Amino acid sequence: MAKTIGNPVSWAARNIGATGDHIAESVNRIGSADTRHLPKVQTLTMQDLKDCLRAGYNDFLETRADAIFVVLIYPIAGLLMFGFGLNRNMVPLLAPLIMGFALIGPVAAVGLYEISRKREMGKETHWLDAFGVFRSPSFGAILALGFYLVMLLLIWLMAAQSIFAHTIGPDLPTSFGAFLGEVFTTSAGWTMILFGNAVGFLFALIALAISVVSFPLLLDRPVGLPVAVVTSVRVLRQNPGVILAWGFIVAALLIIGAIPMLLGLIVVIPVLGHATWHLYRRAVA
Repeated sequence: MAKTIGNPVSWAARNIGATGDHIAESVNRIGSADTRHLPKVQTLTMQDLKDCLRAGYNDFLETRADAIFVVLIYPIAGLLMFGFGLNRNMVPLLAPLIMGFALIGPVAAVGLYEISRKREMGKETHWLDAFGVFRSPSFGAILALGFYLVMLLLIWLMAAQSIFAHTIGPDLPTSFGAFLGEVFTTSAGWTMILFGNAVGFLFALIALAISVVSFPLLLDRPVGLPVAVVTSVRVLRQNPGVILAWGFIVAALLIIGAIPMLLGLIVVIPVLGHATWHLYRRAVA
């Protein structure tokens, strides 16, 4: 008999209703996690990255309509942020805001990890399966780590504002065109670009270190937040070249996806999300 799914709103409500206990349980586990028994970290190669991207693309093709439906909200949110920046005269923060999306990208892809996890188990998948994260025993830890990444994004935006104020600023540009002209045709503009990229790289490195495999690990195993973050950092330390290359790949694909008014993220985010799950499987024994 064919499997049927009821009203999406009522379906989500039923699953979210059981979330409270999961949050309390997993938050309690954060402080008591035993970091002496960490998952085994494996050595990665550049070929692993290629295989993960290929597997992520295959997952995307298999669940294309589902994944696009799930991630449609993220380009829309990006466009809203873009419009907010224009309306609030925050033109200098538009580029940092778009680049900062990479800092919270792992949070946006949590639902995709869940879909890949179910596909790996041989189960039939649907876009509603993304809401399965609400039933995860580690949902509280996932929320906590997501909160830390959002705070990291806010700190990055404050740093970007400070860099602008000490180079081109503090006066706001009269228009977007005038701002671009000042950025690319003056020494102060190039100074802002150099310092901004250097500081942005440090923020991206921090986010990469603490989240490269932590979200998939929290979904997959009953571990606390300390174990997940420490394991993620250990993956970076054991495979610095490969993980940094992965970070550059993610950043490059997000930039490419953002160029056509962020609509390319409809494809980029699900592919990277599914690929991250496969990277986790190869990085953690």
